[in-house]
Amino acid sequence: MAEVMAYLALGALVGTLAGLLGIGGGLVIVAVLVHLFSAQGIGKGLSMHMAIGTSQATIVMTSIAAIWAHHRRRGVLWPTMVAMAPGIVLGALLGAIIAEALSGQILKGLFGSFALLIAWRMGVGIHPAALHPLPRRWILALIGALIGTVSALFGIGGGSLTVPYLVWHSIPMRNAVGTASACGFPLAVSGTCGFVWMGWDKLGLPAWSSGYVYWPAAISIVATSMLFAPLGARLAHRLASITLKRVFAIFLGSLGLEMLLELMGAASFLFNGR
Repeated sequence: MAEVMAYLALGALVGTLAGLLGIGGGLVIVAVLVHLFSAQGIGKGLSMHMAIGTSQATIVMTSIAAIWAHHRRRGVLWPTMVAMAPGIVLGALLGAIIAEALSGQILKGLFGSFALLIAWRMGVGIHPAALHPLPRRWILALIGALIGTVSALFGIGGGSLTVPYLVWHSIPMRNAVGTASACGFPLAVSGTCGFVWMGWDKLGLPAWSSGYVYWPAAISIVATSMLFAPLGARLAHRLASITLKRVFAIFLGSLGLEMLLELMGAASFLFNGR
């Protein structure tokens, strides 16, 4: 029961952040789940992979509501999404395969570095200039493959990568966000299938798992995140968005830094032990 309550609280946090800042919260889900899974007794060799796989599963469910909301407001550029989707699907599968080939410690180090990078970009407020038209379909598919690989590797929906890319190619922010939300669905489905497949025969997985996806956590997070997203949206109209993004950047940066420091501490212990 205590574990379920922790998952529900995480979902409430992520849903509020999604409503406040328009982010999916995949990085937060992964960073917190690693600690929750470790406290639950899941081994270090599994906890990072399970956190990423479970995060992908939550995005499958939450992205459907986001797509419908953006579609009703004509925010999704479907031809662009369709052009990127094949690459995204293949890239997400590749991301799961790469994650399986990496140890939990290496994956944690890469994740911590990526979280610091995203936190820095949010805190500084970097926005790409709209300088280029959209490229041809095959180039969009290649970019989709790159976005899918990186996103699945870190358990995110890809918005932090897709939105800047589309804005850089002269797509209005509203359409960039809507299209990125639509791209998040095939990415998450493919990534989830990849992590289920890669972890299917692993020893030490807890009950109610499918490979690296732990369903009690995924369902609990989705349930409360959808309930709290409207609350975050209401608060967004009362609070300064720039300040909120900087506060979140500090929070996200601290999570990434904590992972890197933990990894450095483990490496130092092993080195001194020798």
